[in-house]
Amino acid sequence: MKIFCVGRNYVEHAKELQNEVPDEPVIFMKPSTALLKKDEPLFYPDFTQDLQYEGEIVLKISKNGKKIQEKFADRYFDEISIGFDFTARDLQSKLKSKGLPWELAKSFDGAASVGNFVHKEKYLNEEGHLLFEIFKNDSVVQSGNTSKMLFSFSKIISFVSQYFTLQQGDLIYTGTPAGVGSLKIGDILTGFFADEVIISTVIK
Repeated sequence: MKIFCVGRNYVEHAKELQNEVPDEPVIFMKPSTALLKKDEPLFYPDFTQDLQYEGEIVLKISKNGKKIQEKFADRYFDEISIGFDFTARDLQSKLKSKGLPWELAKSFDGAASVGNFVHKEKYLNEEGHLLFEIFKNDSVVQSGNTSKMLFSFSKIISFVSQYFTLQQGDLIYTGTPAGVGSLKIGDILTGFFADEVIISTVIK
């Protein structure tokens, strides 16, 4: 299983981190050992003082494919979920300042949690878009709407498949909206489609 992640896929998130808005998908990967399943806790890593959350819609690839045309890409996933891309932000900043890769800050054990998977059309609104919310404890911290994504699910799948063979069970984290922030031990992150809890992750 491979875990692909899309960076800077919402303009407001790119701006909040003072990053350039990309003209094509920004792709990075996490190993399978980074994956936390629904309701598993994340233990605060000892190599960071600034652990941050990024709530995202996650696609589960349903069949193998390579060099997929964008018009056919929606045939390659049936289920979606909400996940958290955890980031050691201080470590990432240090690595980026030196021009070094930042897998250490993004791909550590537990750095990708994922919740229950539901059919991709279950929560579409009248315009055909998906809305999701992320709570930290009792407060909404992120509100996402796929209409505001720079690159659609189909564009992402097609783009990734030009470089990597997609296989059944691979996961794609599709980017986070504005509102990312820091965590402390005891915080609880919860992700919702409508009123359904899809994921809940405790920081220990």
